[in-house]
Amino acid sequence: MGSFSLLHWTVVLLIVLLLFGAGKLPSVMGDFAKGIKSFKAGLKDDGDDQKHIA
Repeated sequence: MGSFSLLHWTVVLLIVLLLFGAGKLPSVMGDFAKGIKSFKAGLKDDGDDQKHIA
């Protein structure tokens, strides 16, 4: 129950392509990557602040 088959991932990919279109997909993924990088940078900054307090 924890893993998905190739058929499931194919259906998900088709739905995403229908919703966003093939042209918008790279920009959506780029924005997603920027968000992850920002989140990681925020976590790193919080860790540095905790070292200075302790």
